[in-house]
Amino acid sequence: MDREPEELQFLGLFGIYREAYNIITSWRKIFSQITLAFILPLSFIYLAQTKISDLLFPKMVHNQEKELLTFFAYLRLSPEFTAFLIFKVMYHIFLLVLSLFSTSAIIYTIACAYTTKEITFVKVASVVPTVWKRLMITFLWTSVVMVLYNFFTMIILFFLVVPVSLSYSGRTPAVIDILSNIVVFIWAIGFVYISLISHLASVVSVLEESYGYKAFLKSKALIKGKMLISLVIFVKLEISFLVVLFACENLVAHGRIGVMGKVILGLFCFLLLSILISFALVIQTVVYFVCKSYHHENIDKSCLDEHLEAYKLGDYVPLIKDKDIQLEQSCEV
Repeated sequence: MDREPEELQFLGLFGIYREAYNIITSWRKIFSQITLAFILPLSFIYLAQTKISDLLFPKMVHNQEKELLTFFAYLRLSPEFTAFLIFKVMYHIFLLVLSLFSTSAIIYTIACAYTTKEITFVKVASVVPTVWKRLMITFLWTSVVMVLYNFFTMIILFFLVVPVSLSYSGRTPAVIDILSNIVVFIWAIGFVYISLISHLASVVSVLEESYGYKAFLKSKALIKGKMLISLVIFVKLEISFLVVLFACENLVAHGRIGVMGKVILGLFCFLLLSILISFALVIQTVVYFVCKSYHHENIDKSCLDEHLEAYKLGDYVPLIKDKDIQLEQSCEV
């Protein structure tokens, strides 16, 4: 990162993209090694699980709802569906671990690049097992927030729709659709907001002493003033992910384009998803530095260097020597 900290606050959308691209190209060797070790397996598991499910559990994939209804009716599951659930649980465990490892490695590498610290893949690999534990705690807190948010949304939707539905004696009036659409729209806004905060909280968990709920609050304070640009970046990246997943699901897994066409398109989706994941992780770290600069939280490079070195010792050094009191007060609120 060649820019001075105070200059980062002026970066716009394309400036952030350019900064992320420059970081990747300047440190292409280490990023290539991280991609091979963590991001490629992550992308492969993410894309291949649908096809693997179809091959191993062809009946279960199409009868999930029926099996769950049977479970709730008789409190039992068939052996086939039990194996299918075990497969799904193992898939999500591997996905989570690789996601946390990839995030830890990318953020740590960019922080080392920021301090012009010598970095090797061996050093990154030795630090990642320590860093990802902090990320796990932050992820769990984010999951709790998201579950509670969805739960209360469902309650609100229930108390809005059910009384209206009962008053119309089983008929479905247009007002129910309107109410449902309004609630879903508001829910989508909140979902995107929580997602933005959680992405920034991941970086906070690695580069500062805060993690878990404190990292969530800190990222909430940091993103103020840069909400619009963060939103645009998040939406563009999510749309890109969805396009790749849609193409893989509908054309590769269930398409009729021939074996060779599926292989070529599948390989293309696999490589494109890997690039998107790597680029997205770099961008969210750059956004963190932009937000820090916007709030005039100067990051002392020597202190950051000590913080990164402390991971080897299992201890953590504060990223900023003199904390911004105003921002800390806003976090507590």
